[in-house]
Amino acid sequence: MAKIKDTAVEPFLDALAGSGATPGGGSAAAIIGAMGAALVSMVCNLTIGKKKYAEVEGEMKDVLTKAEALRLKLTGMIEDDVKAFDAVMAAYGMAKETDAEKVAREKAIQAALKQATDVPLRCCHAAREVIDLAAIASAKGNLNVISDAGVAVLAAYAALRSAALNVFTNARMITDKPFAEAKLKELNALLAGADSATEKAYGVVKGKLD
Repeated sequence: MAKIKDTAVEPFLDALAGSGATPGGGSAAAIIGAMGAALVSMVCNLTIGKKKYAEVEGEMKDVLTKAEALRLKLTGMIEDDVKAFDAVMAAYGMAKETDAEKVAREKAIQAALKQATDVPLRCCHAAREVIDLAAIASAKGNLNVISDAGVAVLAAYAALRSAALNVFTNARMITDKPFAEAKLKELNALLAGADSATEKAYGVVKGKLD
């Protein structure tokens, strides 16, 4: 079976809309974040080499490199989310007739839940980085495509908050409370200030379009 990242948009959307549990919100969050990173790259590519923007060319090249790395990372997370969810479902489907089976099943469930918490948390980290890169593109990118920088920051913010929902969902079912609390603390640090950073970048873009 082809990997989701290698399929066309319509088959992916059909799968997303279908009756299967995967791909789901986690995969959607990852692809939304990847789209945000791709738009940052586009703004950079249409800024680099333009005489009018020679002063920021070095910075735009750096942003482009980082955005492309994040796009690759987020695209990989589309499949990672499916695997993490499937692992949780497989663990819940394990036999639970004997005490030994119950112990093994619970151990497998907890390990899978930790994985299913880590994957969207990584997505949150990447999306938060895209927000910051989109803010730079919004402030310094080619004015002719500045609206695309605005779309990039909004996409990254949507990806961050969407992936965060999966972290919250899975962390509450983890019995290893120190682990869960550490992950939630990490997540809350990523969420802190993300809304204001997004609104600031959006305001910069809107101001240039007025």
